[in-house]
Amino acid sequence: MRSLLFVLICLAANGQEPVRFNRDVRPIMSDTCFRCHGPDRASRMANLRLDLREEALKPNRKGLAPIVPGDPEKSHIIQRIFAADGQVMPPTYSHKTLTAAQKDTIKRWVAEGAKYEGHWAYEPVRRTPGASIDGFVRKRSPEADRRTLIRRVSLDLTGIPPMPEEVDAFVNDASPNAYEKLVDRLMASTRYAEKQAMHWLDAVRYADTAGFHGDNPFPAWPYRDYVLQSIHENQPFDQFTREQLAGDLLPNATARQKTASAYNRILRVSAEGGLQPKEYLAKYGADRVRTTSAVWMGSTMGCAECHDHKFDPFTARDFYSMKAFFADIKETGLVADKGPNAWGSQLDLATAEQAAKRRELRAAVDAAGRVLEKGRQDEASLLRRNAAGELQWIYQRPVAAVARQATLTIYNDEVPPSANTPKSTRPGNGLVVASGPNPENETYTITIAPGAGKWSQLGVQLVQDESLPGLGVARGADRLMISEMEAELNGKSLRFVAASSSIRLQNLDQNPLNAIDGEASTGWGGSPYHDGVLPFLALRLAEPLVTAVDSKIVVRLRHDTPYRHATAGRVRIALSPGLAMPPMAPASKRHEPIEKSLPAPVLAALKKAAAERKEEEAALIAQALDWTDGGRTALVADWKKALARMDAFELSVPRVMVSEAATPEATRILSRGNFMDESGAVVEPAIPAFLGKLPAPGRATRLDLANWLATKDNPLTARTYVNRQWRLFFGVGLSKVLEDLGSQGEWPVYPEVLDYLAAEFMDSGWNRKHVTKLIVMSATYRQSSDGVSEQDPDNRLLGRQNRLRVDAEVVRDIALSVSGLLTEKFGGPSVRPYQPEGYLGALNFPKRDYSASKGADQYRRGLYTFWQRTFLHPSMVTFDAASREECTVNRSVSNTPLQALVLLNDPTFVEAARVFAQNTLRGAGAATPEARVNWAFRRALGRMPSAEERGILLDLYRKAAAKFDGDPAGARAFTNAGDAPALVGANPVELAATMTVTRAILNLHETITRN
Repeated sequence: MRSLLFVLICLAANGQEPVRFNRDVRPIMSDTCFRCHGPDRASRMANLRLDLREEALKPNRKGLAPIVPGDPEKSHIIQRIFAADGQVMPPTYSHKTLTAAQKDTIKRWVAEGAKYEGHWAYEPVRRTPGASIDGFVRKRSPEADRRTLIRRVSLDLTGIPPMPEEVDAFVNDASPNAYEKLVDRLMASTRYAEKQAMHWLDAVRYADTAGFHGDNPFPAWPYRDYVLQSIHENQPFDQFTREQLAGDLLPNATARQKTASAYNRILRVSAEGGLQPKEYLAKYGADRVRTTSAVWMGSTMGCAECHDHKFDPFTARDFYSMKAFFADIKETGLVADKGPNAWGSQLDLATAEQAAKRRELRAAVDAAGRVLEKGRQDEASLLRRNAAGELQWIYQRPVAAVARQATLTIYNDEVPPSANTPKSTRPGNGLVVASGPNPENETYTITIAPGAGKWSQLGVQLVQDESLPGLGVARGADRLMISEMEAELNGKSLRFVAASSSIRLQNLDQNPLNAIDGEASTGWGGSPYHDGVLPFLALRLAEPLVTAVDSKIVVRLRHDTPYRHATAGRVRIALSPGLAMPPMAPASKRHEPIEKSLPAPVLAALKKAAAERKEEEAALIAQALDWTDGGRTALVADWKKALARMDAFELSVPRVMVSEAATPEATRILSRGNFMDESGAVVEPAIPAFLGKLPAPGRATRLDLANWLATKDNPLTARTYVNRQWRLFFGVGLSKVLEDLGSQGEWPVYPEVLDYLAAEFMDSGWNRKHVTKLIVMSATYRQSSDGVSEQDPDNRLLGRQNRLRVDAEVVRDIALSVSGLLTEKFGGPSVRPYQPEGYLGALNFPKRDYSASKGADQYRRGLYTFWQRTFLHPSMVTFDAASREECTVNRSVSNTPLQALVLLNDPTFVEAARVFAQNTLRGAGAATPEARVNWAFRRALGRMPSAEERGILLDLYRKAAAKFDGDPAGARAFTNAGDAPALVGANPVELAATMTVTRAILNLHETITRN
């Protein structure tokens, strides 16, 4: 005791602050000692545990005490860390070393009494009386100027820069609460919810695709809308938590609460046929533990999947007990990605009005169906007509085939090229192959000479080839879409009255009748991926067509839907003298173009006794009886039109994957995470043991877990949330490692501020906007970003604000906003910005290409970008967006030359520069280049350029004007980027030169930086 007192007196005399275990010692030991002397008993060496005081003071078998409080010389760990031989700790083979300063810190700590502290993050939140952000962050820079301040807070809160008129209004507002009014206005906007949602969606690994195997799209976007609406309404975070983890378990759960439970379902899942279901169920459960513990607890519980955590007190039992909470979710290891059972439990989000409309449309379908059921021909008659050859298709050998831009080649007796395995050596027999340019929209005109005959139907067969990126049948996009089928004989248009397809699992937006409805926005298409047949479209003529020996029929396939490049790659044209059904030839029969009878599935079903037929087989026979009966054409047409109206309606009704509770599966502790090892103990749902117990009687549920997460009994959730919020406004959390508040994390630079905000969060009723406003209203936030401290080069003590490059989505949003292209629409389905051609070429199951959105959807905020997990939009990747294959609570931020190239050359940014230039020509109010430079610069950055900046941009303008003056064609090509309308009457050289300037402004570091 005397030696300890002496040490403390000496330290006080020297002005040294006493060593604190959490702040000074724990980080050192966590990095160098706990791996072998920490919580994990399996890896513990020498039976020595240093993370617990009572264990660290116990003498070993030789009577040596690892730590003797107050006496470093008798403490064995001090002897070992200062050893100069092979006894040194950490040992050399660990590749860990202690610096002289670290050794001295540990020695001083022992000398001061080796006082331990419970890990700061696991201790109850304590509010320091009278605490505030600015009360602890005392050394600050002066407040930023008002132009900087409005740009900073606008980008931080909404992700959209202020317009010049907004800057002027704020700069000139002399009221004492001008800044608070600005903050309140920004936080009340839907833009605020869109900005905040980005990082929550990263954390909960939201995406639009399944991630594993084919990475196919699944119905998830209504969950994103739930998050948006929740943030906009400032829903309390505890309720937000309950609804996501257990919305389906809430009493009288609403559709919105059930939608929230999609949180449990938007993880990566697989439809790969050869997977082991138990393995993937184990993966899904482990994912939920990792995500939930990171999002709400700031903890790396995933480290305990195979063994006790090596640095924190989470055990393997804790991991599997947490996993057991999710064992009631109804799911399968193999998650079907096609067919009526695709994606498991889903929620239909029809409104009351939509539900009424659905009942009306369903009644019309049922009524038409009942009429069809009466008076059907008998099956024997159908078989006789089939045997007589009345139900065959005759494939034609075209005499001409042209397109607007593509090259169409006819293969009659020639062998067509093929990328299939094995390759065929058979003649094409009428195959038309498209090659060359593949424009966004295209029309194929194919001329056939059928000879003398009488025809009742025209058919188009799509032929698969492995070279075609669009599901094997289209030249692009993720589907084929034929908007209209037209035909004429001797200049006279032929009229179609009914349409039918070979595809049984037809997409709702590809109803066969779409091809003859006269609407360019709708279409028919298909893929053998859906049910293994070559897509075939059969069109019934209004009246039989008689052709002579020299007659020629001109057939047009129009591809004018909003899907870009969704054009047919290989087609055959067929005619039927009778009323043949659409052939259902399997994809393997792609080289055998003759279908002489009823489809094989129909014939197989007809051979069975009626009582033995499956429902699907009975429906197929009914379809054959109806379609092949000429006296029932009108009835069939009415029924199919009713179905088409139903399909069109269902497209407007969103659906979302949701959690559905079932009898919980037993959860075992898996030795080293091995799903095949069932020797481990069965565990019940429970929170980590060192954090307490749930009071729930009986088996605890996801709802019990959610209730505990958002209570004061759990010290982690509030700290985790406010620490992540702090990062959004300063670039780094008060504790730097956002996903790990444990021993491998970081002692907060201002622990009192962290606990103050956490206490405010809980005491305010888990009010998220309250916490955000506290941060942005602080003088610490509002200070200037000028200056650098040599004592604090990373600015962790916040003596100034930080300069931050904005997030990937916001980079794009800034360009769209400044240019005037931005579409402001809150919520809704995901959209597809322009993307390089062939970017999805490596995707399979099915093979597909990308089709960018058209119209206003092209210019929506980056938040709404279609999130393809395995191939995220390249500009998003370049600016460090998360793939969301796993939970991400802290994005990396890079600064690379590739980012500048994206801003210069990505189609979105080139188009934005073009429209920005057009608006500059309109808005500058003068014909001088100087006026245009000033207008554009102020529009983008909210300030006038300096003399030097203006001079550089004017020089750039003059050089560009001179270049384009000698190359008018180049100027026109340069200013032709994107879908947005061109400025009528603009001088192409002036526009191109101005566009060169706006392109440079959009590329400025300042444009994509908030400071």
